[in-house]
Amino acid sequence: MLWATAGVITLGFLVALQIVAHHLGIPGPITQQAREVIHAPKSGFLLYASMALTMVVLTWRQRLISLGAALGIDLVFLTVRWAIGAGLPEDGHPFGNGALWVVLGLAAIALTRRTGPDRVLLLKGVGLGLLLVTGRKTGDTWLLITSQTLPVTLDPYIAMADHALGNPSWLAGRLLEAGGPVAEHTLDAVYAQLAVAAVVVALYQLRDVAAERRFPRHHLVRTFLVIGLVGPAVYMVYPVVGPMFAYGPDGGTWAAADLWPNTLPPISTPYHLPFDEITPRNCMPSLHTAWATAIFLHTRRGPRGLRVAGTFWLVATLAATLGFGWHYGVDLVAGVVFAYTIEAGLRTFDRGWDRAGLLLVGYGTTVFVALLAAYRFAPLEMARYPWLAGPLLLLVMASVVYAYQRLIKLWQGVTVPAPRTEPQPEPA
Repeated sequence: MLWATAGVITLGFLVALQIVAHHLGIPGPITQQAREVIHAPKSGFLLYASMALTMVVLTWRQRLISLGAALGIDLVFLTVRWAIGAGLPEDGHPFGNGALWVVLGLAAIALTRRTGPDRVLLLKGVGLGLLLVTGRKTGDTWLLITSQTLPVTLDPYIAMADHALGNPSWLAGRLLEAGGPVAEHTLDAVYAQLAVAAVVVALYQLRDVAAERRFPRHHLVRTFLVIGLVGPAVYMVYPVVGPMFAYGPDGGTWAAADLWPNTLPPISTPYHLPFDEITPRNCMPSLHTAWATAIFLHTRRGPRGLRVAGTFWLVATLAATLGFGWHYGVDLVAGVVFAYTIEAGLRTFDRGWDRAGLLLVGYGTTVFVALLAAYRFAPLEMARYPWLAGPLLLLVMASVVYAYQRLIKLWQGVTVPAPRTEPQPEPA
């Protein structure tokens, strides 16, 4: 019942977003995904990652057959494109169509060749895989909508609030330049393939699905998708383009000034900054930070190698978001609070709306809203008193993290041991 409800809601949301995109004259998520059945995909890695998620419900023999079929189809597509002289778009990949064809083929097999629990399990696997790629297309459409419907941004407000943290994006940008091309290429790869990293963690969590014939109650894909669904809604009420655009060379004539990353923005009264209809308003909160935080949380109970990888991906993602000038420091603080709140909400839902979980969700939501309000209505005060505002920002973020850890311990039945007392002598 839950899967069916989620499917209906997702389909309704996609149709609504497709209609909005059509009225704005931009490609919607359904259109974009349908094109990749034939045209070169935007991310072949993501399509193969989605196929890997689907294959968690298959036996090893079926997985090998599916992988072979995907590679064979991709080889055919590559040969045909080469034969007719069809080049790739600037952001296209030469592979990935085969993976999408296999996922769609498994959906057809489930509907025509399977029955009962086997059909349901295979359809769940297909749905999980398609949700990953559809979530990516949905995000792309959201970004186009923000750029065309929000003519001004709040970057000057965020830049002022960021003084409370010492404007870390400016420092990180200079450090990344000093690190040279190796550091830049490494961080760029980490940032771009965040969804693939999430799939690796999810595959570990879902490794027993085929044997147990059921999905675990909670796994990373759920958190990843909810973050991607809820986050863009905040973009619509809090448009921010980031320091590289608002204060750097990529903003062109729309930039408030060409300051990033060498000159800090002066403390001055913030204002609404008009901006172009191309650059996405996708900074507040930092969803890459939220997703990397979710990966970190879901690797804590894995083997040592997975825990190390989760920590690396979080640190590298934070470095990339700041170093490339895509986010302000305060975006990251909001992203961490956002991720912990979403994760707590999903776990609380699984437990039947546990009271302690509901309190944490309410607290995390309150802190998140308070952060956004402070960035908007008190940025000058934060810039003028960084010795107070900076520690307060970090303290409220840490309080959400601490409350989440306490909640997990409570759910696991971990209690604080009672203080030891000296034995009393027996009465005479």
